[in-house]
Amino acid sequence: MDTTLLLCDYSYHYKPFIQNTKSGLPHYLFRLQTEGSCKVYSLGQEHTLTTGDLLLLKPGDDYHLVVEEPANEGRLSSGDYYLFCQGPWIDDWWNRRRSRPAVSRVGLDEKLIGLWRNLLLERRRGSLEENTELEDVLLRGLCLYIDRAISEHVQTGLKGTSTLKLKRFIEEHATTTFKLEEAASYAGLSLSSAVRLFKEHYGKTMVQYAIEIRLKAAVEQMKYSNEMTLEHIAEICGFASYSYFHRVFRTHFGISPIEYRSRIVNSHI
Repeated sequence: MDTTLLLCDYSYHYKPFIQNTKSGLPHYLFRLQTEGSCKVYSLGQEHTLTTGDLLLLKPGDDYHLVVEEPANEGRLSSGDYYLFCQGPWIDDWWNRRRSRPAVSRVGLDEKLIGLWRNLLLERRRGSLEENTELEDVLLRGLCLYIDRAISEHVQTGLKGTSTLKLKRFIEEHATTTFKLEEAASYAGLSLSSAVRLFKEHYGKTMVQYAIEIRLKAAVEQMKYSNEMTLEHIAEICGFASYSYFHRVFRTHFGISPIEYRSRIVNSHI
């Protein structure tokens, strides 16, 4: 395997806690703060991690973690997912970015946490060959998704968190019937604010983005579902009617769905 997962778990602290690795970490460390806060000292810098902050350290970096009583005398609470890993693929992934920040704001991304949980569960299953292979795949997926999460938040900025939620809601619900009000509510915005912010950040409307996703889904169905009618494809890809699907498809691709499918069939003859 090109990756090795050494340790993967979830920790929760309700009492003061200190961990210190002054001599430098022997492996890569990933840590996602999911609740409360803590302080991390590394490479001469102090970082205060709060919910949604991701810590990434490489071998050789010093690491000093401090979970302490809050200054306001509130309840001490600090939760996080963490893992240690190594391997040539991890080295290559790490070096793809010229500078990789020690701390990045990624939020509590459900997909990122889902990957982390699956990795944790596979780790607990033991070291059977099939489990180790799945660990390798999940760890690579986690690394790649970390880069996506970091890039999205850099591009949108702190004020773009709500628009990112809008984008993800649309991606997950585009092939079903949903109302723009539902997307706005999910992002904690009014409909007017959601419409304005999405257009400002992505240069297109929420409806336009949903249509792009539906068209991509429809094209995939045409390629790999030869027995499915175009009317059925339009329906399962989120279009209200075949006539609407036909009109949007022709506008986007310059040909009708029937002509597009015919070209696909002929290209495989």
